Amino acid sequence: MRTINQIHAAGYSPIADLITYSPLPTAKLQQVDPFIFLNHHGFQTYPPNNNGLPFGPHPHRGMETVTFILKGDIMHKDSSGHESIMEEGGIQWMTAGSGLIHAEVSSPKFKKEGGDLEILQLWLNLPAKYKMTKPNYVGLQKDQITHFELDGGKVKVQLIAGTWEDQKGSFDTLSPIFLSTIEISKGGSFSKNIPSGENIFLYIVKGALKIGNEEIPFRNLVEFNNDGDDLSVTASEDAIFILGHAKPFNEPMVAQGPFVMNTQKEIQEAYRDYQEGKFGSWEH
Repeated sequence: MRTINQIHAAGYSPIADLITYSPLPTAKLQQVDPFIFLNHHGFQTYPPNNNGLPFGPHPHRGMETVTFILKGDIMHKDSSGHESIMEEGGIQWMTAGSGLIHAEVSSPKFKKEGGDLEILQLWLNLPAKYKMTKPNYVGLQKDQITHFELDGGKVKVQLIAGTWEDQKGSFDTLSPIFLSTIEISKGGSFSKNIPSGENIFLYIVKGALKIGNEEIPFRNLVEFNNDGDDLSVTASEDAIFILGHAKPFNEPMVAQGPFVMNTQKEIQEAYRDYQEGKFGSWEH
């Protein structure tokens, strides 16, 4: 059975009027290779006639973003021509690859009417061989994503990528990766086979979990040892968490601003290419 190495509390780092907690990276944990960054926005309630999310046009290269919309909505637009509005329960997966510009803001409806908002964005590294792949974007609403129940309905799994028993996730990925959102009622439990050579990414969004003898409250990232092939989780209160796992790339990583590459030289090239307009043009 997997054991816990360390528990990392998410640090509070608001962005404008957006409540934000960041559990990765921290001073003690740079990455859970290939999971490299997580921002937890909200929970908060926006009044009518608000400014919405503050993420205007900005570039990326060399990584992927996965955005979880737990409450509210998000309006996506990028320089590759993709546009969407994802509602509550939706997931969007963007492969920045060789480079693009994107914006993630609230819909006109949300800015006008207000409402509850809670959104998480996870950055995934890309291996060196895919750093300069063609950019791509896929957004799926809640009812388009594979979901199933365990433990008599106490465990509800939204299967984003990878496989679980005979179920297949809804997003195809460049590198083998498992990713899910799990809602679990108090007293619910499950076990999952995860090879010891894979790193586990587990972040508690809401409620509390019991793993081994540890009870862990929300807004904590659990860092595991690579010492077993099974993970066992029980809910000590109603909870929502993200569970991912993947083989580490074990490659050098240089992350600077919105770019994640293997060398400092590649970072400098990314800034130069962006300034020279090679990430595509942005039209408002």
